[in-house]
Amino acid sequence: MTYSLILPVCNEEKNIGLLYLRLKTVLQRLDKPYEIIFVNDGSDDATLALLFGLHKENKSIKIINFSRNFGHQMAVTAGMKHATGDYIAIMDGDLQDPPEILPDLFELVKKGNDVVYAIRKKRKENIFKRTAYGIFYKILQYISNIPIPPDSGDFCVMTKQVALMLNSLPERNRFVRGLRCWVGFKQIGYEYEREARYGGNSKYSIGKLIKLAFDGFFSFSYTPLRAMFVLGLIALAMSFLGVISAVYFKFFTNNYKQVPGFATTIILVMFIGGLQLFSLGLVGEYMGRMYDEMKRRPQYIIKSKVGF
Repeated sequence: MTYSLILPVCNEEKNIGLLYLRLKTVLQRLDKPYEIIFVNDGSDDATLALLFGLHKENKSIKIINFSRNFGHQMAVTAGMKHATGDYIAIMDGDLQDPPEILPDLFELVKKGNDVVYAIRKKRKENIFKRTAYGIFYKILQYISNIPIPPDSGDFCVMTKQVALMLNSLPERNRFVRGLRCWVGFKQIGYEYEREARYGGNSKYSIGKLIKLAFDGFFSFSYTPLRAMFVLGLIALAMSFLGVISAVYFKFFTNNYKQVPGFATTIILVMFIGGLQLFSLGLVGEYMGRMYDEMKRRPQYIIKSKVGF
């Protein structure tokens, strides 16, 4: 029985030292062979140098070094494809996910669960982020084709079989926690309190968070397209009723002045035009993802590997 721990890192020089000490303490208690796979996602600080130093100290530490920043989800994907353990854990490198609960997650997997995902019952983040995450998960639950647990991030433990299934999925725009639900198997949640970041700044900018949200929405739901179809039918029906109303007032009453004038026409044009542009934007999101798949570019490029 062996353990694999995957940690995507990007400019985490302030966290690497303490992170390793806490991980080492936890993994030594498990008293089983393990590997720690750090995926360096294009760091431009001392993160990579610190990882090299840790590898010299502990040969169980392995390093995947990307040629540039390919994003958190790609780093998780690379780690899973290189993991060899019977039980595979994924967690962030900013110490918001406490390593001390890993033994509990591993124990739940040993009891017959294929995936144990951590649920954030409390976030130590600003109110804007907490609100945005809450809205995102509510929308995702409502429109998704499969049930995706709210407040469950990438922090989890899974069996090697589940990891192999995830590795077989070819998507370029990956939403790992959604794919994890899509493959099925027996899954269970484990609540924990998410800590504040220990050092440095979050690498998920507003733009990256929006892209991640879009990957979740458009990878697991056709609801936006169906909603645009329904809105289009409603707009068409309203236009049809407007035509009937205008004809009625023109030819069957003496109140032709009641026919909506210039202002109403402009409002209708703006409404229909806005609806069309919004619909094209939604279609564009789906087409953009199709375009990425058709290009068949690699999901990431590895510059170097250490310890494999």
